[in-house]
Amino acid sequence: MLSRLSQAVCAASLICLVILIYYFSLIRTVDPRPPDLRFPPPCPPSGDPHPLRVYMYDLPRRFNLGMLDRSEAAADDGGRRFPPWPQNSGLKRQHSVEYWMMASLLPDGGVATVTKDGREAVRVADPEAAEAFFVPFFSSLSFNTHGHNMTDPETEVDRQLQVDLLKILSDSKYYQRSGGRDHVIPVHHPNAFRFLREQINSSILVVADFGRCPKTVSFLSKDVVAPYVHVVDSFMDDNHANPFESRPTLLFFRGRTVRKDEGIVRAKLVSVLMGYDDVRYEESHANGEGIKASSEGMRSSKFCLHPAGDTPSSCRLFDAIVSHCVPVIVSDRIELPFEDEIDYRDFSLFFSIKEALQPGFMVGQLRKVEKEKWIKMWTRLKEVSHHFEFQYPLKRGDAVNMIWQQVHHKLPSVNLAVHRSGRLKIPDWWNR
Repeated sequence: MLSRLSQAVCAASLICLVILIYYFSLIRTVDPRPPDLRFPPPCPPSGDPHPLRVYMYDLPRRFNLGMLDRSEAAADDGGRRFPPWPQNSGLKRQHSVEYWMMASLLPDGGVATVTKDGREAVRVADPEAAEAFFVPFFSSLSFNTHGHNMTDPETEVDRQLQVDLLKILSDSKYYQRSGGRDHVIPVHHPNAFRFLREQINSSILVVADFGRCPKTVSFLSKDVVAPYVHVVDSFMDDNHANPFESRPTLLFFRGRTVRKDEGIVRAKLVSVLMGYDDVRYEESHANGEGIKASSEGMRSSKFCLHPAGDTPSSCRLFDAIVSHCVPVIVSDRIELPFEDEIDYRDFSLFFSIKEALQPGFMVGQLRKVEKEKWIKMWTRLKEVSHHFEFQYPLKRGDAVNMIWQQVHHKLPSVNLAVHRSGRLKIPDWWNR
């Protein structure tokens, strides 16, 4: 009798336990909080909110401002005032990225907080506080100033500046500490730093493209692609009620048609684009009158052709952008600035060289672009064009701020390389 009673008690207890477990499981599936509070908010972006802290080397003036027009460069007094870029510099302006990057670090800024003007980089006086080091050598201007034809005796001045700069860097404990990896050096002209470029291959190079750079010196994951400084005036009042109809020319190109390397496509396009009433393909030199005519042509055209030149890129692309003329890019190996932030397909069309040389193909594709799509691309051009403006003082999101943002993006991989190389006891197996 007792045995049966014990069995009954155990069975009842087991039933109660099962009921309790089921009850509590129901409670746990009901969250009394509102739906938007049931889960923690997503993690904030991993990017640093503070501007990049940059130490700028204090180089003698012969490495930078001394190469500008003497009367204007003399206005500088210890960095408190900055000389304007010379108005009569012609095409030297298109590779003046180095000048604008230097200007962006003046006057000095020493606090690592978000600045009101949206500045992406601030100058620090203490190199120990720096995250990156800027080398203000005007290597592009040096090439253009000292023996531009490469055979002039004065080209020795350009070579000696490079030799002297490398001596300064090799004596710097900060350059030695990282092997130059956290140093930013503008070499925007394809021939900038041409004598000794291999000796700065560890640094973050600011380039126009990689057309004349061996892969052992410069490559996309390490370096920063910067836009050319446009030479036409920006189209500031492009507010026509009917922009599509206000641009009667379908496709416009004005420039040199005889180029080297991939640029031979320009000469071949002459015959391909002949015979169209609404296509203008014109030979021209980049003098004052030529630049003015190019600006007028771009502003009256729906599409602006950008074929490869001596290298995959040229200033023409950025002239088209600030003229709000939809770029038509014919360059198989072009790399574009800020492409992790900007999708060029929103406002540009791309053709391979093979496609562009098919008679009638490219023009036929342009004619198929409907008015609504073109207006959408034109509107997007107006939205992004400020990212390609070089100016002093800086403005939020302009070209130099975008360049410094790109430098900031490179630093995690730089730090990884510096830290790894500092602790390795054998040759790096990844380099074998």
